[in-house]
Amino acid sequence: MSLDADLIVERRRLRRSLTTWRVAAVLAAAAALGALAIGLDGPEFVERRQAHIARIPITGLIRADRERLKMIEEVAKSGAKAVIVAIDSPGGTVTGSDSLQTAIRRLAEKRPVVALVEGMAASGAYAAALGADEIIAGRNSIVGSIGVIVQFPNVSGLLDSVGVKVEEVKSTPLKAAPSGFVPTSPEARQALQAVVDDSYAWFKDLVKTRRSLDDSLAQTVASGRVWTGAQALELKLVDRLGDQDTAVAWLAETHGIDKTLPVRDWRAGRAATDEIRLSTRILAWLAEAAGLTQLAQNLRTETPALSTALDGVLAVWHPPAGQ
Repeated sequence: MSLDADLIVERRRLRRSLTTWRVAAVLAAAAALGALAIGLDGPEFVERRQAHIARIPITGLIRADRERLKMIEEVAKSGAKAVIVAIDSPGGTVTGSDSLQTAIRRLAEKRPVVALVEGMAASGAYAAALGADEIIAGRNSIVGSIGVIVQFPNVSGLLDSVGVKVEEVKSTPLKAAPSGFVPTSPEARQALQAVVDDSYAWFKDLVKTRRSLDDSLAQTVASGRVWTGAQALELKLVDRLGDQDTAVAWLAETHGIDKTLPVRDWRAGRAATDEIRLSTRILAWLAEAAGLTQLAQNLRTETPALSTALDGVLAVWHPPAGQ
């Protein structure tokens, strides 16, 4: 009887020891994965969780950019106390600019946001700037070009000269019109003009509302031309002239943001939450391999909610020919 009792005690001791080593192995794997996640994002993984002023660069042609929109959502969940949207762009598509402006406006509901025109905020880029609480521009920056344009090449004359004719069989006359292979019909041009007019009305109303302009001034600034930063200040398109230091000073004066906080660039890329999701899935697999079935199930089913749950008409500045 005593031998059986000793065997039972020994088995229990071994079982506890095995469980302890399994848990230790999973914890070690978790630490390794945490280090890996930090390594994949570099110092930004830690820095973005510390108090700072986020700087979001908006450059080049603006298009629908899911990664950038996702990044803006991440800024609201980071340690950023305020945001500077640094703009140097001629604009882009109406859909892309609208999405960007909406994302910046949502961010401004959670953090103080100032738009800084460093070189150019023309057309759709200016629409994006309207999402901020304040707009600051360099004295000689380019601001404006409030309008919408659709351009397409028509090579029908060229095709005629080489004896090529493009045949079409369409369900309705306005299907895929204008095509560029045949002269644009008055009906197609009228339909396209209606699209442009609708987007222009949206843009003009956005400017009027966000900048608190009367009808006369709104009509003046929505002429499609560009202005210098100094001229834009007179037209109430921007709030003041200055640079990044001016933006930081405004955040300090208006929202009490510490001026000594570091300004850190945010660029679209893999979000930190993606690394956490990946680590969680790997940990669940390791737990299951170590025989910790319940832990693996919990990791799979009780993961915290981590979701941050040219493509159209253009709003872009076109310099006049020859300039």
